[in-house]
Order: sequence, then structure tokens, then C-alpha cells
Amino acid sequence: MTADTNARILLTGFEPFDKDPINPSWEVARALDGAEIAGGSVHAVQLPCVFGDAVAVLDEALARLQPTLVISLGLASGRSDITPERVAINIDDARIPDNAGKQPVDEAVVDKAPAAYFSTLPIKAMVRNLREVGMPASVSNTAGTFVCNHVFYALMHRLARRGAPGVRGGFIHIPALPQQAANMPGMASMALSTQVEAIRAAIHTAMTTKEDLRENAGQLH
Repeated sequence: MTADTNARILLTGFEPFDKDPINPSWEVARALDGAEIAGGSVHAVQLPCVFGDAVAVLDEALARLQPTLVISLGLASGRSDITPERVAINIDDARIPDNAGKQPVDEAVVDKAPAAYFSTLPIKAMVRNLREVGMPASVSNTAGTFVCNHVFYALMHRLARRGAPGVRGGFIHIPALPQQAANMPGMASMALSTQVEAIRAAIHTAMTTKEDLRENAGQLH
């Protein structure tokens, strides 16, 4: 796949959530803001961790940037590796309130829309390439039912509805930072510098890989 020298890459991360002063998804995104990767320029946008409001900010960024690649990042504090998500589902079912106190239960992200969308990122190629350079990564089959999945589903619905050929989109969950895990024994974490390089590599793969791998996700090497 030839890199598009005019490509804009939209990379989103979330604001801090649940009284935590930091969110690695935004720290990674803003660290890569302005980076040139495989012929594309990265534009970082922070999303509020709020149902509905996050999608409104995403919509504004999509309209303004007209990106050819969109990757949204989110924190998965129980995970120890970089996990590209396979599928977004059309459900909001919040275990806890968002930053605005909203807590939807069994509500559709988009009324009368498909039950699910698959990522259009080359998720298996991303995982293989990350593992080849010594970074822990795996394909995830659940993005949850909180604001991460809400944004992921809304993104894929918009890309599908627009019928924009060649525009790829998807979601990647990343681990907590060491400072977040310091007071929580047993919590996995990953250094910010490692996460930044992992997402840089994932973007490069998305920009340069036309067809994803056809290998079992558990046997990628």
C-alpha cells in the first residue's frame, strides 16, 4: 500500500476520568500530534469522557480534517498489552457514570442502526508487527459498553454511512501508566514512551498495509 503524502491521520484520546489526573490515551495522542508517519500527518484531538459529547467532538474533527485514517485510543486499565479492537457493538451499558454523570443502560448508540461494525484497521498485521519489535500486543474482541465502545461504534457508523472508500477507522485500547498502577498492587502498566512508539508503529502499519493478515489471532508471531 502506497502512503498518501496528503493524508491526514486523526488520532483521538480521552480526557482524564473518574478523578484520575491523567489518561494515557490522551497522553499518547498528544505526544504524536504533528508527527509525520508513512506520508501522513497526525492530528490529535481530545474527546470528553461523556456519552454523546464525545461523538459531537469526533464529528467536528472528522468534518474539519477529512482524514484518511482515524484511530481512537482508550484506556483499558486491566490489560497489559496494546489491544486493537475487532468489533464495536450498538449498545451503551454503563457500569458507572461518565464525567457528566450520565449512565445509560441498555441504550443503542445509534437507533435503528446495525448491531455491530468491524474495525477496518489491519488489526492482525498491527499485532504481528508490534510483537516483532518486542512490544506486547493482541487482538481484542470486546471494546466494552462504556464511552470507548460508544465512540468506536459511532465512528464506524459514520464511515459506513458516508461510504468513503479508502478511509480506515478503528479503536485501540492501551494499558495504564506506571503512575496509575503505583497504588494498585497487581495492576498491569506500560511506560508512556513504549505506548507512544507502539501507537506510532500501529499507525505506520495502517498506512502501509493494504490487506490484513489471514492468520488465527492467537497464533500471530
